[in-house]
Formats: sequence, structure tokens, C-alpha cells
Amino acid sequence: MADHQESEQEEGSIGPVTLWCLVAGGMVGGGIYTALGVVVALAGQWAGLSFLLAGLIALPSAYNYCRLTNRFEKSGGAFQFLEEMDHEGLAGSLSWILLLGYVLTIALYAFAFGHYLAFAFHGGSTLTRVLALGVTAALIVLNLLGVGKMKSIEIVSVVGNLLVLLSLAAYGLAHFDQSALVSGIEPQPLWAALIGAASIFVSYEGFQLVTYEYDQLKKPGKNLTPMVVSGTIFVILTYIAVALGATSLAGALTIIEKKQVALSLAAFKAWGQPGLVALTAAAGMATLAAINSTLFSSANLAARIAGDGELPALFEKRNGSDVPWAGVIILGTLAGILSVTGSLSVLVETASLAFLFTFGVVNLIAHRVLETRRWVSVVGLSLGGLIGVFLFLRLLLSATFALAGFIALCILIFVGRPYILKRVKTDG
Repeated sequence: MADHQESEQEEGSIGPVTLWCLVAGGMVGGGIYTALGVVVALAGQWAGLSFLLAGLIALPSAYNYCRLTNRFEKSGGAFQFLEEMDHEGLAGSLSWILLLGYVLTIALYAFAFGHYLAFAFHGGSTLTRVLALGVTAALIVLNLLGVGKMKSIEIVSVVGNLLVLLSLAAYGLAHFDQSALVSGIEPQPLWAALIGAASIFVSYEGFQLVTYEYDQLKKPGKNLTPMVVSGTIFVILTYIAVALGATSLAGALTIIEKKQVALSLAAFKAWGQPGLVALTAAAGMATLAAINSTLFSSANLAARIAGDGELPALFEKRNGSDVPWAGVIILGTLAGILSVTGSLSVLVETASLAFLFTFGVVNLIAHRVLETRRWVSVVGLSLGGLIGVFLFLRLLLSATFALAGFIALCILIFVGRPYILKRVKTDG
């Protein structure tokens, strides 16, 4: 059995280069487009440090995700890790919170898609909402038809997106103006970097999507950890460079006031109308790929969870294209609604809270299960806990209603989930 499994893994469709691109694209594909204005508003001139701190939580989390996935040799991420430890109830509750985080993330990417394209075409709020809802609806349909996950197109999108972002970062750093980092705003104290890091952690969540495709990886024992870790380090450095370069070009006040389209303004400052066109194309490709990848992976994760009786059986049903249609429709529709009803900061920060909690659980599992390099888990838990406290206090003061809603949903999930599952059809 083990030999047969290893043979299948060696023949998987995702090699190391493709894997690295999916990791980088999963994180950069929308994160920096939506997070830059939010983090500059909170951390001011320390925005680059905020991305570094958030990355230092993501890095041990990514490393532990890979080690645990290879340890259990199964897809499913945090849900699977807890099931392997015979914590089915906790696995079910955590999976619901994780799916909530993915819904918020898809909404965030659709929000960004609508704003960047509407800005390029001088459209107002109506066009922005139409574009956000339209892209979500279109990708729901494509996924239902079985053409949602096309890795070759996704890789082209990743490469194009990274070329534009890195070019913008390089231009900004080559013409770096330190005074622009506080232009029009009050300089922030160093500790503000912690608040900034807490609020944009969602920008690093994408690496875990590749662990849901473990069965398709070539030699995962050899390739998974180095590709995911190196991809995460690359993204951390990219985010820091873009944060410094773009803010230097556009100025801090402009980045904050136009946070929905901050990078478009930086590109226009650098290269005029051609820069705006290039950045809009990159933002469109990146957010499209990110919405599609997250919707595809989260719907399949929901089907996996439903197969173990921790979600209604409806989520496991597949259509003629072998697509878990209920997950695609329900998760995509919820995300579409949130994309036109939520504010950018609330979407970014609430999603960050969901993923901080999930990654904290994974680091705790790694500390208990893995026998070596436990210090990595300690680093992830310590930094994650500190950042989580800052994020909770930030939401308590500035987005009380959103925080209360999130807490209420978490309580419902942990307390009411068994009651709900008893009254709906499951496969458990």
C-alpha cells in the first residue's frame, strides 16, 4: 500500500516549479492589493515592518503545515490533523471557522477586483458592485462547469502579476523618498507595526491551499516543505519591497485615502497611464486567480469535511463535472454578498482573525505531535498570540459590530454545530 501510494505521488501532476508558483500566487494573488492602504493607515512609516512581522508568523505556520501534511500523508490541512489526533469534534468546529475565513477572503478579493477595474474605467460605486458580484458569479459558473481550476492559466497569471509588482517595487525603491512614508500623516510609534501586522495577516493565508492537493503533488516528502517555505520567504520580501516602493511613489496620505486602489495610484505616479493599465491588468489577473483558487479549494475542502459527517451531506454531492456544487454555490454566494456590503478594513481584519486562530491551532498541534524543531511552533504561537491580542483590541475599538458578529458565529459553531448536524442529513 505504501509503495503504491508513493508511486502515485511520484506521478502527481504538480511538480516543484508549479507548486512554488501556486504557493506564491495563492498569497500574492490579491493580498497586497487590498492590504497596503489598511496597513499604512495603522502603522504609518512602519508598514514594511508590519508585513515582516506578519510573515514571521506565517513562516513557522507554513513549515508546520508541510511537516504535518507529510507526517499524515493526507490532504485536508488543519481539519485532517485534528482528525488524525482523534479530535473529530474540534476538527469539525475549526473547519467551519476556516471556511468562514475563506468566504471572507473570497469577498475581499472580489472587493479588490471591483474597485481596481472600476477605478481604471472611471466608474463609481455602482460599477464597483456590479464587477464584484459579476466576477464572483462568473467563477461560480466556471467551477460548476468543471473548468475552474486550470493550473497553466493560474501560473501565467502569477508570473504576470509578480512581474508588474516587482517592477513597481524596484522603481519605487530606486526613487526612494523616506519623507513620503509619512507624507500628510502623523508619524507612528514603532509599536504601531504590531497593529498593522495583526490587521493584514490574511495576506499570507494562501499557502495552505496547496496542502489540500497533497494527492496531486510529485514527491511531496521531498518537494512540499522547501517549495512552500521558499515561496513564503519570497512573498514576505515582495510585500516589504512593494510597501516601501509604492508608498514612496504615491505618499502615505494618498495610499490611505485611496486604499481600495492604492497600487494603481502608485503605478500611475511611476509610469503614467501605461502604468495604470499594467497595474489594473495585474490586479485583475491576480484577484481572478485568487478568487478561483480559493473557491475551488474551499468547496473541495467542504466536501471532504462533509464526507466525515462534520458538514451537511449536501456539501459532498457532486454534479456531472465531478464538482461539489453546493459548496461552490453557497460559499461563492455568501462571498459575493459580503464583497458589496462589507468595508475593506473590516473584511481584511476579520479574515485575519480567523486565520490567526487557525494557524495558532496548527502550531499547537505541531508542538504536540512533532518530535523535532518544536521551537518553530513556539515562535509561531508566541508571535501569533501577541498579534492576535492586538487585532482583537483593534476590532473591539474600531469594528465592534463586526467583532461581535464574528464571536457570535464562533460560539454558534462550537456550541450549536452538533445540534445543527443532528437535524440535517450527514454522512457521519
